[in-house]
Amino acid sequence: MVVNFSFVFLVSVLILCLGVASEPVQDKQALLAFLSKTKHANRIQWNSSTSACDWVGVQCDANRSFVYTLRLPAVGLVGSIPPNTIGRLNQLRVLSLRANGLFGEIPADLSNLTLLRSLYLQDNAFTGPFPPSLTGLTRLSRLDLSSNNFTGPIPFGVNNLTQLTRLFLQNNRFSGSLPSINSDGLNEFNVANNSLNGSIPDTLSKYPASSFAGNLGLCGGPLPPCNPFFPSPAPSPSEPISPSTSGKKSRNLSTGAIIGIAVGSAFAALLLLLFLILCLRKRQRQPSKQQKPVAAGARAVPPAEAGTSSSKDDITGASTEGERNKLVFFEGGVYSFDLEDLLRASAEVLGKGSVGTSYKAVLEEGTTVVVKRLKDVAVSKKEFEMQMETLGKIRHENVVPLRAFYYSKDEKLLVSDFMRDGSLSALLH
Repeated sequence: MVVNFSFVFLVSVLILCLGVASEPVQDKQALLAFLSKTKHANRIQWNSSTSACDWVGVQCDANRSFVYTLRLPAVGLVGSIPPNTIGRLNQLRVLSLRANGLFGEIPADLSNLTLLRSLYLQDNAFTGPFPPSLTGLTRLSRLDLSSNNFTGPIPFGVNNLTQLTRLFLQNNRFSGSLPSINSDGLNEFNVANNSLNGSIPDTLSKYPASSFAGNLGLCGGPLPPCNPFFPSPAPSPSEPISPSTSGKKSRNLSTGAIIGIAVGSAFAALLLLLFLILCLRKRQRQPSKQQKPVAAGARAVPPAEAGTSSSKDDITGASTEGERNKLVFFEGGVYSFDLEDLLRASAEVLGKGSVGTSYKAVLEEGTTVVVKRLKDVAVSKKEFEMQMETLGKIRHENVVPLRAFYYSKDEKLLVSDFMRDGSLSALLH
């Protein structure tokens, strides 16, 4: 009995000693490696002979088996985050390195922190694109990358972070258009003071204008509305007033003023009709000349003018004013709008490619199309029309059909259907 009692007592003492000395050995090694490879002030006094759970800024779980949080704000850290250090803390829930002198790109092995819920890296000097390693941390609820030097576009992969409640990206150098971020649970959002452009997606329009301030290229949503995506032609005196404008003005006019305007308009129309009738009669009385003018849209040159290069260029190289303002639709089309309708449409940037920029255009009657604005295309009108005729004949279940095109010296546009299921890039990524 004495032997059995002594054995039980020794086992109990060993278990008690092991419980007291328990600590996360692997996490401790990772933290020491991080500190040894990063310059720091004397504010961090980590002693390798003591438990990592007792260090400044480190918090372990209740059983002291792994590091739960790492908070080192404004402690004088200088340099880049060494790879294979913090990325080894795979049980980490909170990481705060804000207000230090850290720079360089975020290491890729931060993608190992799959249980991370809060990440605070603001007020440093990090560079490079939006860290791709962060788009896989699907449990993140708070992400703050503000006041750094990140560049490039904000990726569509941010939508992978479905638990986000706060996203702060202000005071960086992000560029490009804003992706359509799912904002169902996103309570706070800020991308102010970047180099973003294009229209603000509808999913983000609920946030205040201060969340987008400082981006000179952004428009729509809480900011002023976007301008047309290509310049309108010079207005003519006979250009009709848009229905939306006339409707607003008429509500502010008295009944007498409206009657006066209607009578004046009818009288002016009558005078114009009489003037046209007189012009037609005068032309019919004039004797016919030997050389008749070429009909509009003709491609052949009369023999008498075959040797005159200027007249030939007028016919084949340049279009009339009426032709320059017309969209050319392909056979079997389903649309019935014109260039003026397209000019008045609200536009949203869908993407930019090597040959131009694509826009989502919503016309006043509700029709939605995609307009491809070509750039650096120097071809003649005849060659352009031949190429468009070839493209317009393509019919395939996996190819969006070309519905119309527009050609002028300054603008070349392609009109196609809008596919509501998203882009190929979004589906691939």
